[in-house]
Amino acid sequence: MLIELDPVDRITADAVGPPGQRVFYLQGRRGDRLVSVLVEKQQVQLLAASVVEILSRIGKETAQGPSEEAMNLEQPIVPEWRAGRLSIGYQEERDLLLLEAEELLPEQDEEDGEEGEEGSEGESDEPGAALGITGLRLPGLDREPREDRPNGRSEEEEPAGEGELSDVEADLQALTEAQGRGAATDEPSPGRVRFWATREQMLSLARHGATVCAKGRPRCQLCGQPMDGDDHRCPALNGHREQDEA
Repeated sequence: MLIELDPVDRITADAVGPPGQRVFYLQGRRGDRLVSVLVEKQQVQLLAASVVEILSRIGKETAQGPSEEAMNLEQPIVPEWRAGRLSIGYQEERDLLLLEAEELLPEQDEEDGEEGEEGSEGESDEPGAALGITGLRLPGLDREPREDRPNGRSEEEEPAGEGELSDVEADLQALTEAQGRGAATDEPSPGRVRFWATREQMLSLARHGATVCAKGRPRCQLCGQPMDGDDHRCPALNGHREQDEA
């Protein structure tokens, strides 16, 4: 199922819960329709960096946008599902950014669970726990080359010529075609949410998201791992955790 907020009245990325146990959400609203999606902390971090990067490429002056106080989550927070992939692009004709969240299907969740040590809920500080952001295709953001683009071609390598699809249009066409193939083979199709937002709204999302991510657990100056108060057992001082607990 596709949910499209075109355009959003507001959009944010925020978290609830104490440091170390926070749950992150991507949330947008248009009129009375409020849509929330579960995301990972690293997805918010990558999204914030991606927004700043794409705005710098657009090259237009972007105003401040909504204040920090206006970026909190709205109630009720009822997530549609957990996002597995985030795609971001810019449509020049409308001067809007499109952020699309795609549902993480159960089989994808199982595969990702084998890679990360954290559960689906809560806050992870391990880089490998993040599910990648695609669409902008910045170096290092994709977990693997896009299958719908030969050789995983990046945006810089070959600009779209006259009559060719823009990056965001090509991404959306590929997603639509993939959804059609899934329906033809009785494969489950992931849910999708599309947030159309102004440059100012997305810049505020990036700033707020980066600020929220930075408010996590403090890191140990010796081992670099997140600390849980006075209960931190530093491997640099105590060796392996298993030996310390024995």
